[in-house]
Amino acid sequence: MTTGQGWIYLVASGLIDVAWALSMKKANGFANLGWSLVSLVLLAAFVYLLTRALTVLPVGTAYAVWTGIGAAGTVIAGILLFSEPATAIRLFFICVVVAGIIGLQMTA
Repeated sequence: MTTGQGWIYLVASGLIDVAWALSMKKANGFANLGWSLVSLVLLAAFVYLLTRALTVLPVGTAYAVWTGIGAAGTVIAGILLFSEPATAIRLFFICVVVAGIIGLQMTA
C-alpha cells in the first residue's frame, strides 16, 4: 500500500467514526437493536481501515488526524442533525482542530 492510499483509508476511517458516533446516539444505549447492529458494523469498519492505514503512516500523526476528523465531524454532525449549539467559540475550536489536522498531515 502507498502512503497516499494510507491517507485515503485514514480519512475514510475518520468519516466512518463519525457515522459510528451518530449510530451510537440512535442506538439509545443499545436499546434499539437495529441501530446497535449498525454501530457494531461501523465500529468494525473503522477499526479495519485505521489498522490498514497504520501499516504505512506514522502512528502518532495518523491517530491524531483520525481523532480530529472524528471529533470535528461529530461536533458538526451534532449541530446539523441534533440541534446542538453552534456558538462562535465552538466553531472557533472546531477550526483549531481542523488547522491542527492539516498541519500534522503536511508534516508527516
